[in-house]
Amino acid sequence: MQTVDVVVLGAGAAGLMCAIEAGRRGRSVFVLDHAERIGKKILISGGGRCNFTNLHCRPESFLSSNPHFAKSALARFTPADILALVEKHGIRYHEKTLGQLFCDRSAHDIVTLLERECKDANVRILTATRIECLTQSANPSAPASPRFTVETSSGAFRASSVVVATGGLSIPKMGATSLGYQLAQQFGLALVPCRPALVPLVFNPEDRDRWCDLSGLSTEVVAVATTKRPVRFREKMLITHRGLSGPSILQASSYWQPGQPVELDLAPEAQLLSPLFARNARRDTASAVAALRTLWPARLAERWLAVYPPSGWTNATLEAFERDLHAWRITPAGSEGYDKAEVTAGGVDTAELDARTMESRKVPGLYFIGEVVDVTGWLGGYNFQWAWASGASAGRAA
Repeated sequence: MQTVDVVVLGAGAAGLMCAIEAGRRGRSVFVLDHAERIGKKILISGGGRCNFTNLHCRPESFLSSNPHFAKSALARFTPADILALVEKHGIRYHEKTLGQLFCDRSAHDIVTLLERECKDANVRILTATRIECLTQSANPSAPASPRFTVETSSGAFRASSVVVATGGLSIPKMGATSLGYQLAQQFGLALVPCRPALVPLVFNPEDRDRWCDLSGLSTEVVAVATTKRPVRFREKMLITHRGLSGPSILQASSYWQPGQPVELDLAPEAQLLSPLFARNARRDTASAVAALRTLWPARLAERWLAVYPPSGWTNATLEAFERDLHAWRITPAGSEGYDKAEVTAGGVDTAELDARTMESRKVPGLYFIGEVVDVTGWLGGYNFQWAWASGASAGRAA
Protein backbone atom coordinates (compact mmCIF):
# COMPACT_ATOMS: atom_id res chain seq x y z
CA MET A 1 0.00 0.00 0.00
CA GLN A 2 1.32 3.41 -1.01
CA THR A 3 0.55 6.61 0.87
CA VAL A 4 0.26 9.74 -1.26
CA ASP A 5 -1.29 13.18 -1.01
CA VAL A 6 -3.66 13.00 -3.99
CA VAL A 7 -5.16 10.21 -6.07
CA VAL A 8 -6.90 11.29 -9.26
CA LEU A 9 -9.35 8.82 -10.76
CA GLY A 10 -9.31 9.34 -14.53
CA ALA A 11 -6.60 10.33 -16.99
CA GLY A 12 -8.66 12.57 -19.23
CA ALA A 13 -8.41 16.33 -19.72
CA ALA A 14 -9.81 17.27 -16.30
CA GLY A 15 -7.92 14.63 -14.33
CA LEU A 16 -4.55 15.37 -15.92
CA MET A 17 -4.92 19.12 -15.48
CA CYS A 18 -5.81 18.57 -11.83
CA ALA A 19 -2.77 16.34 -11.35
CA ILE A 20 -0.47 18.91 -12.96
CA GLU A 21 -1.70 21.74 -10.72
CA ALA A 22 -1.47 19.58 -7.57
CA GLY A 23 2.00 18.32 -8.52
CA ARG A 24 3.25 21.86 -9.07
CA ARG A 25 2.35 22.55 -5.44
CA GLY A 26 4.67 19.79 -4.34
CA ARG A 27 1.89 17.31 -3.65
CA SER A 28 2.59 13.63 -4.33
CA VAL A 29 0.07 12.61 -7.00
CA PHE A 30 -1.01 9.38 -8.65
CA VAL A 31 -3.39 9.32 -11.62
CA LEU A 32 -5.24 6.04 -12.15
CA ASP A 33 -7.17 5.05 -15.28
CA HIS A 34 -8.71 1.78 -16.44
CA ALA A 35 -7.82 2.44 -20.09
CA GLU A 36 -4.56 1.22 -21.58
CA ARG A 37 -3.52 4.78 -22.46
CA ILE A 38 -4.25 8.28 -21.24
CA GLY A 39 -6.43 10.84 -22.99
CA LYS A 40 -8.37 8.46 -25.22
CA LYS A 41 -11.28 10.86 -25.61
CA ILE A 42 -8.89 13.74 -26.30
CA LEU A 43 -7.37 11.79 -29.18
CA ILE A 44 -10.69 11.38 -31.03
CA SER A 45 -11.97 14.87 -30.36
CA GLY A 46 -12.33 17.46 -33.10
CA GLY A 47 -11.89 14.89 -35.84
CA GLY A 48 -8.50 13.96 -34.35
CA ARG A 49 -7.34 17.58 -34.05
CA CYS A 50 -8.76 18.40 -30.61
CA ASN A 51 -10.91 21.52 -30.35
CA PHE A 52 -9.10 22.33 -27.10
CA THR A 53 -10.88 25.59 -26.17
CA ASN A 54 -13.10 28.39 -27.42
CA LEU A 55 -12.09 32.05 -27.40
CA HIS A 56 -15.65 33.12 -26.59
CA CYS A 57 -16.03 30.89 -23.55
CA ARG A 58 -18.40 32.38 -20.97
CA PRO A 59 -20.64 30.97 -18.25
CA GLU A 60 -23.76 31.50 -20.38
CA SER A 61 -22.45 28.80 -22.72
CA PHE A 62 -22.96 26.07 -20.13
CA LEU A 63 -26.02 24.14 -18.98
CA SER A 64 -26.43 23.35 -15.29
CA SER A 65 -29.11 23.20 -12.65
CA ASN A 66 -27.16 26.13 -11.17
CA PRO A 67 -26.20 28.42 -14.06
CA HIS A 68 -23.84 30.41 -11.80
CA PHE A 69 -21.78 27.48 -10.55
CA ALA A 70 -19.21 27.42 -13.36
CA LYS A 71 -18.34 31.11 -13.10
CA SER A 72 -15.64 30.77 -10.45
CA ALA A 73 -13.65 28.01 -12.13
CA LEU A 74 -13.97 29.53 -15.60
CA ALA A 75 -12.73 32.89 -14.31
CA ARG A 76 -9.71 31.34 -12.63
CA PHE A 77 -8.53 29.29 -15.61
CA THR A 78 -9.40 30.95 -18.91
CA PRO A 79 -8.81 30.16 -22.59
CA ALA A 80 -5.73 32.37 -22.33
CA ASP A 81 -4.30 30.00 -19.72
CA ILE A 82 -4.61 26.87 -21.85
CA LEU A 83 -3.31 28.85 -24.83
CA ALA A 84 -0.22 29.79 -22.81
CA LEU A 85 0.44 26.08 -22.23
CA VAL A 86 -0.14 25.23 -25.89
CA GLU A 87 2.26 27.95 -27.00
CA LYS A 88 4.81 26.99 -24.34
CA HIS A 89 5.00 23.54 -25.98
CA GLY A 90 5.22 24.97 -29.49
CA ILE A 91 1.93 23.45 -30.62
CA ARG A 92 0.60 25.12 -33.74
CA TYR A 93 -3.11 25.80 -33.79
CA HIS A 94 -5.76 27.65 -35.79
CA GLU A 95 -9.13 29.26 -35.21
CA LYS A 96 -12.12 27.89 -37.05
CA THR A 97 -15.65 29.28 -36.91
CA LEU A 98 -17.13 30.85 -33.78
CA GLY A 99 -13.88 31.02 -31.79
CA GLN A 100 -13.06 27.31 -31.95
CA LEU A 101 -9.34 26.54 -31.58
CA PHE A 102 -7.89 23.32 -33.08
CA CYS A 103 -4.43 21.82 -33.28
CA ASP A 104 -2.88 22.19 -36.75
CA ARG A 105 -1.40 18.73 -36.63
CA SER A 106 -3.01 16.25 -34.25
CA ALA A 107 -4.74 15.80 -30.91
CA HIS A 108 -1.65 13.77 -29.94
CA ASP A 109 0.06 17.12 -29.39
CA ILE A 110 -2.32 17.95 -26.51
CA VAL A 111 -1.85 14.52 -24.92
CA THR A 112 1.93 14.89 -25.22
CA LEU A 113 1.71 18.34 -23.59
CA LEU A 114 -0.19 16.85 -20.64
CA GLU A 115 2.26 13.96 -20.31
CA ARG A 116 5.24 16.32 -20.24
CA GLU A 117 3.62 18.64 -17.72
CA CYS A 118 2.77 15.66 -15.50
CA LYS A 119 6.36 14.45 -15.69
CA ASP A 120 7.69 17.90 -14.80
CA ALA A 121 5.32 18.00 -11.82
CA ASN A 122 6.43 14.52 -10.67
CA VAL A 123 2.96 13.09 -11.25
CA ARG A 124 2.85 9.31 -11.61
CA ILE A 125 0.31 7.77 -13.98
CA LEU A 126 -0.95 4.20 -13.89
CA THR A 127 -3.02 2.99 -16.83
CA ALA A 128 -4.82 -0.34 -17.22
CA THR A 129 -5.74 0.04 -13.56
CA ARG A 130 -9.25 -0.84 -12.46
CA ILE A 131 -10.75 0.95 -9.46
CA GLU A 132 -12.19 -1.70 -7.17
CA CYS A 133 -13.12 0.17 -4.01
CA LEU A 134 -12.93 3.63 -2.44
CA THR A 135 -13.36 3.86 1.32
CA GLN A 136 -13.07 6.58 3.90
CA SER A 137 -10.77 6.10 6.90
CA ALA A 138 -12.23 5.46 10.32
CA ASN A 139 -11.09 8.89 11.52
CA PRO A 140 -10.98 11.13 8.42
CA SER A 141 -10.65 14.33 10.48
CA ALA A 142 -7.47 13.23 12.27
CA PRO A 143 -4.56 15.63 11.59
CA ALA A 144 -2.13 14.49 8.88
CA SER A 145 -4.01 11.22 8.51
CA PRO A 146 -4.92 9.84 5.04
CA ARG A 147 -8.66 10.17 4.63
CA PHE A 148 -9.20 7.54 1.94
CA THR A 149 -8.12 4.13 0.74
CA VAL A 150 -8.33 3.36 -2.97
CA GLU A 151 -8.13 -0.33 -3.80
CA THR A 152 -7.24 -1.10 -7.40
CA SER A 153 -6.06 -3.91 -9.65
CA SER A 154 -2.57 -2.39 -9.35
CA GLY A 155 -2.55 -2.27 -5.55
CA ALA A 156 -3.91 -0.06 -2.80
CA PHE A 157 -3.33 3.65 -2.14
CA ARG A 158 -3.91 5.77 0.94
CA ALA A 159 -4.56 9.43 0.17
CA SER A 160 -5.51 12.67 1.84
CA SER A 161 -7.49 13.74 -1.23
CA VAL A 162 -9.29 11.82 -3.96
CA VAL A 163 -10.39 13.56 -7.15
CA VAL A 164 -13.07 11.89 -9.25
CA ALA A 165 -12.46 12.73 -12.93
CA THR A 166 -14.00 9.62 -14.45
CA GLY A 167 -16.07 11.37 -17.13
CA GLY A 168 -19.65 10.65 -18.15
CA LEU A 169 -21.58 7.96 -19.94
CA SER A 170 -20.99 9.15 -23.49
CA ILE A 171 -19.20 6.92 -26.02
CA PRO A 172 -19.11 3.65 -24.03
CA LYS A 173 -16.94 2.01 -26.70
CA MET A 174 -14.19 4.38 -25.54
CA GLY A 175 -14.52 2.96 -22.03
CA ALA A 176 -17.09 5.29 -20.46
CA THR A 177 -18.55 3.94 -17.21
CA SER A 178 -20.87 5.09 -14.44
CA LEU A 179 -18.12 4.86 -11.79
CA GLY A 180 -18.12 8.57 -10.94
CA TYR A 181 -21.86 8.62 -10.31
CA GLN A 182 -21.64 5.45 -8.23
CA LEU A 183 -18.94 7.00 -6.03
CA ALA A 184 -21.02 10.16 -5.59
CA GLN A 185 -23.99 8.11 -4.45
CA GLN A 186 -21.80 5.98 -2.20
CA PHE A 187 -20.79 9.11 -0.28
CA GLY A 188 -24.32 10.54 -0.17
CA LEU A 189 -24.05 13.17 -2.90
CA ALA A 190 -27.14 13.95 -4.95
CA LEU A 191 -27.22 13.51 -8.72
CA VAL A 192 -29.03 15.42 -11.43
CA PRO A 193 -30.50 12.82 -13.84
CA CYS A 194 -28.11 12.14 -16.72
CA ARG A 195 -28.98 12.29 -20.41
CA PRO A 196 -27.07 12.27 -23.71
CA ALA A 197 -26.07 15.74 -24.92
CA LEU A 198 -24.56 17.09 -28.13
CA VAL A 199 -26.20 14.12 -29.82
CA PRO A 200 -27.99 13.51 -33.16
CA LEU A 201 -31.77 13.32 -33.01
CA VAL A 202 -33.88 10.51 -34.48
CA PHE A 203 -36.99 11.04 -36.62
CA ASN A 204 -40.32 9.48 -35.80
CA PRO A 205 -41.42 6.87 -38.40
CA GLU A 206 -43.49 9.31 -40.47
CA ASP A 207 -40.69 11.86 -40.78
CA ARG A 208 -38.13 9.13 -41.41
CA ASP A 209 -40.13 8.06 -44.48
CA ARG A 210 -40.29 11.67 -45.66
CA TRP A 211 -36.69 12.73 -45.25
CA CYS A 212 -34.14 9.98 -44.63
CA ASP A 213 -33.55 9.13 -48.28
CA LEU A 214 -31.99 12.61 -48.44
CA SER A 215 -29.24 11.46 -46.06
CA GLY A 216 -26.08 13.51 -46.50
CA LEU A 217 -27.78 16.77 -47.49
CA SER A 218 -27.07 19.81 -45.32
CA THR A 219 -28.08 23.43 -45.11
CA GLU A 220 -27.54 26.31 -42.71
CA VAL A 221 -30.35 26.78 -40.20
CA VAL A 222 -31.10 28.42 -36.89
CA ALA A 223 -32.04 25.86 -34.24
CA VAL A 224 -34.01 27.35 -31.35
CA ALA A 225 -33.47 25.72 -27.96
CA THR A 226 -36.53 26.05 -25.76
CA THR A 227 -35.49 27.48 -22.39
CA LYS A 228 -36.62 30.36 -20.16
CA ARG A 229 -34.54 32.49 -22.48
CA PRO A 230 -34.57 30.74 -25.88
CA VAL A 231 -31.06 30.08 -27.22
CA ARG A 232 -30.48 30.23 -30.98
CA PHE A 233 -27.73 28.33 -32.81
CA ARG A 234 -27.00 29.29 -36.41
CA GLU A 235 -24.97 26.50 -37.97
CA LYS A 236 -25.33 23.57 -40.37
CA MET A 237 -28.08 20.96 -40.15
CA LEU A 238 -27.40 17.53 -41.64
CA ILE A 239 -30.00 14.96 -42.66
CA THR A 240 -28.88 11.45 -41.68
CA HIS A 241 -30.19 7.98 -42.39
CA ARG A 242 -32.06 8.11 -39.06
CA GLY A 243 -32.78 11.75 -38.38
CA LEU A 244 -31.01 15.09 -37.98
CA SER A 245 -27.46 15.99 -37.00
CA GLY A 246 -24.94 18.73 -37.73
CA PRO A 247 -23.69 21.42 -35.32
CA SER A 248 -27.01 23.25 -34.97
CA ILE A 249 -28.88 20.07 -34.07
CA LEU A 250 -26.19 18.87 -31.66
CA GLN A 251 -26.34 22.20 -29.86
CA ALA A 252 -30.13 22.13 -29.57
CA SER A 253 -30.09 18.49 -28.44
CA SER A 254 -28.49 19.42 -25.12
CA TYR A 255 -31.64 21.37 -24.24
CA TRP A 256 -34.15 18.99 -25.83
CA GLN A 257 -36.47 16.88 -23.69
CA PRO A 258 -38.37 13.80 -24.94
CA GLY A 259 -41.75 14.72 -26.38
CA GLN A 260 -40.73 18.30 -27.10
CA PRO A 261 -40.58 19.64 -30.67
CA VAL A 262 -37.44 21.18 -32.13
CA GLU A 263 -37.94 24.48 -33.93
CA LEU A 264 -35.77 25.30 -36.95
CA ASP A 265 -35.50 28.40 -39.11
CA LEU A 266 -34.57 26.86 -42.45
CA ALA A 267 -33.80 30.15 -44.18
CA PRO A 268 -32.10 32.49 -41.68
CA GLU A 269 -32.46 36.16 -42.58
CA ALA A 270 -33.76 35.27 -46.05
CA GLN A 271 -37.09 35.65 -47.80
CA LEU A 272 -36.84 32.82 -50.27
CA LEU A 273 -40.13 33.39 -52.03
CA SER A 274 -39.56 37.09 -52.68
CA PRO A 275 -39.01 36.44 -56.44
CA LEU A 276 -42.61 35.19 -56.66
CA PHE A 277 -43.88 38.57 -55.47
CA ALA A 278 -42.21 40.42 -58.33
CA ARG A 279 -44.46 41.99 -60.95
CA ASN A 280 -45.57 39.44 -63.57
CA ALA A 281 -43.65 36.64 -61.78
CA ARG A 282 -44.78 33.07 -62.37
CA ARG A 283 -46.41 31.38 -59.41
CA ASP A 284 -46.26 27.64 -59.62
CA THR A 285 -44.39 24.68 -58.17
CA ALA A 286 -41.46 25.03 -60.56
CA SER A 287 -40.91 28.67 -59.69
CA ALA A 288 -41.19 27.90 -55.96
CA VAL A 289 -38.60 25.11 -56.28
CA ALA A 290 -36.30 27.48 -58.14
CA ALA A 291 -36.66 30.04 -55.34
CA LEU A 292 -35.85 27.49 -52.63
CA ARG A 293 -32.86 26.21 -54.60
CA THR A 294 -31.13 29.58 -54.22
CA LEU A 295 -30.38 28.51 -50.65
CA TRP A 296 -31.06 24.77 -50.38
CA PRO A 297 -29.82 21.68 -52.19
CA ALA A 298 -32.09 20.91 -55.15
CA ARG A 299 -33.40 17.63 -53.75
CA LEU A 300 -34.32 19.24 -50.45
CA ALA A 301 -36.18 22.04 -52.24
CA GLU A 302 -38.14 19.56 -54.35
CA ARG A 303 -38.96 17.39 -51.34
CA TRP A 304 -40.14 20.32 -49.24
CA LEU A 305 -42.63 21.33 -51.94
CA ALA A 306 -43.80 17.74 -52.20
CA VAL A 307 -44.34 17.38 -48.45
CA TYR A 308 -45.59 20.91 -47.72
CA PRO A 309 -47.14 22.28 -50.92
CA PRO A 310 -48.65 25.77 -50.60
CA SER A 311 -52.42 25.76 -50.34
CA GLY A 312 -52.57 28.24 -53.21
CA TRP A 313 -50.62 30.94 -55.01
CA THR A 314 -52.13 34.07 -53.51
CA ASN A 315 -50.05 36.58 -51.56
CA ALA A 316 -51.55 35.31 -48.30
CA THR A 317 -50.81 31.64 -48.96
CA LEU A 318 -47.26 32.38 -50.12
CA GLU A 319 -46.65 34.49 -47.02
CA ALA A 320 -47.88 31.60 -44.85
CA PHE A 321 -45.63 29.21 -46.76
CA GLU A 322 -42.66 31.52 -46.14
CA ARG A 323 -43.45 31.75 -42.43
CA ASP A 324 -43.45 27.95 -42.18
CA LEU A 325 -39.91 27.86 -43.59
CA HIS A 326 -38.75 29.93 -40.65
CA ALA A 327 -40.53 27.91 -37.96
CA TRP A 328 -40.35 24.22 -38.86
CA ARG A 329 -41.40 22.32 -35.77
CA ILE A 330 -40.52 18.66 -35.71
CA THR A 331 -40.85 16.25 -32.78
CA PRO A 332 -38.02 13.67 -32.65
CA ALA A 333 -38.70 10.13 -31.54
CA GLY A 334 -35.52 10.27 -29.47
CA SER A 335 -31.78 10.69 -29.76
CA GLU A 336 -28.93 8.44 -30.86
CA GLY A 337 -28.10 7.94 -27.18
CA TYR A 338 -24.80 7.73 -25.37
CA ASP A 339 -23.19 5.79 -28.23
CA LYS A 340 -23.18 8.96 -30.36
CA ALA A 341 -23.36 11.65 -27.69
CA GLU A 342 -20.29 13.82 -27.35
CA VAL A 343 -20.98 14.51 -23.66
CA THR A 344 -23.30 13.64 -20.79
CA ALA A 345 -25.62 16.29 -19.35
CA GLY A 346 -26.53 16.07 -15.68
CA GLY A 347 -24.33 14.40 -13.08
CA VAL A 348 -23.13 15.32 -9.61
CA ASP A 349 -25.37 18.09 -8.31
CA THR A 350 -23.43 21.35 -8.10
CA ALA A 351 -25.16 22.12 -4.79
CA GLU A 352 -22.97 19.37 -3.34
CA LEU A 353 -19.69 21.05 -4.37
CA ASP A 354 -17.70 24.14 -3.50
CA ALA A 355 -17.64 26.19 -6.71
CA ARG A 356 -14.15 27.51 -5.98
CA THR A 357 -12.44 24.18 -5.25
CA MET A 358 -14.84 21.47 -6.54
CA GLU A 359 -14.61 19.78 -3.14
CA SER A 360 -17.59 17.93 -1.71
CA ARG A 361 -19.36 19.92 0.98
CA LYS A 362 -20.20 16.67 2.81
CA VAL A 363 -16.95 14.73 2.45
CA PRO A 364 -13.74 16.75 3.01
CA GLY A 365 -10.97 15.73 0.63
CA LEU A 366 -13.32 14.31 -2.04
CA TYR A 367 -13.51 16.28 -5.29
CA PHE A 368 -15.50 15.93 -8.51
CA ILE A 369 -14.42 17.58 -11.77
CA GLY A 370 -15.10 17.58 -15.50
CA GLU A 371 -17.96 15.79 -17.22
CA VAL A 372 -19.10 13.88 -14.13
CA VAL A 373 -20.39 17.19 -12.71
CA ASP A 374 -23.71 18.75 -13.76
CA VAL A 375 -22.04 21.31 -16.04
CA THR A 376 -22.29 20.80 -19.81
CA GLY A 377 -20.85 23.16 -22.41
CA TRP A 378 -21.88 24.02 -25.93
CA LEU A 379 -20.26 22.38 -28.92
CA GLY A 380 -16.96 23.91 -29.98
CA GLY A 381 -14.33 23.59 -27.24
CA TYR A 382 -16.44 24.63 -24.27
CA ASN A 383 -16.39 21.23 -22.59
CA PHE A 384 -12.61 21.08 -22.83
CA GLN A 385 -12.42 24.50 -21.21
CA TRP A 386 -14.64 23.26 -18.38
CA ALA A 387 -12.34 20.25 -17.98
CA TRP A 388 -9.23 22.45 -17.78
CA ALA A 389 -10.90 24.97 -15.44
CA SER A 390 -12.53 22.52 -13.03
CA GLY A 391 -9.38 20.40 -12.99
CA ALA A 392 -7.19 23.40 -12.22
CA SER A 393 -9.54 24.52 -9.42
CA ALA A 394 -9.38 21.13 -7.72
CA GLY A 395 -5.65 20.74 -8.30
CA ARG A 396 -4.94 24.04 -6.56
CA ALA A 397 -6.88 22.88 -3.49
CA ALA A 398 -6.47 19.10 -3.19
